[in-house]
Amino acid sequence: MTLDDCYELGSVVKPHGLKGFVVAAFDVDNLDDYRKLKSVLVELPTAPGKLTDYAVEKLQPQSDARALLKFKGIDRIEDAEPLRNAKLWRPLTELPNLAEDQFYFHDVVGYLVVDEQLGELGTVETFYELPQQDVLSMRYQGVEVLIPVVDELVKQADQAARKLFVNLPEGLLDVYLTPASRERDEPDEFVEP
Repeated sequence: MTLDDCYELGSVVKPHGLKGFVVAAFDVDNLDDYRKLKSVLVELPTAPGKLTDYAVEKLQPQSDARALLKFKGIDRIEDAEPLRNAKLWRPLTELPNLAEDQFYFHDVVGYLVVDEQLGELGTVETFYELPQQDVLSMRYQGVEVLIPVVDELVKQADQAARKLFVNLPEGLLDVYLTPASRERDEPDEFVEP
């Protein structure tokens, strides 16, 4: 199994205690959905791109995004230390099912973006998960345009037609297509008084 066949579940932050537990940070909507997790694929920092299957002995949520994690065979802090900063992965085939109007980001890459007012705009290239919010990137008239992924703007994905329907606010595309006013107003050369 390769990274392309998986989604990133989270990462190991550090060892916890002396008996092989680690603190893991999860990038999931609901950590409770993973309480009965049987195994994870681990990408060690010393072996980028290589996935190793680890059986999960125990997962104990500590907060909405963190849990204590115990792997079978990892019974001492010395065994857990090499797992520090390791990434945790799961097969894409095991992603939880979503409601009909929801989608996973990786599912809509390559979809045609269609605006309610302007029609067909461009193709979804990628998504950026920023601290403030997630944004999708598309190419429009040769320029990268970022669209915030919020219910008010991104309406629905049509899997059969491979289209993502949006309702962009007036002027959003102009922000990307119009040169910055600072560039327009600067003189061509500096003249001393």
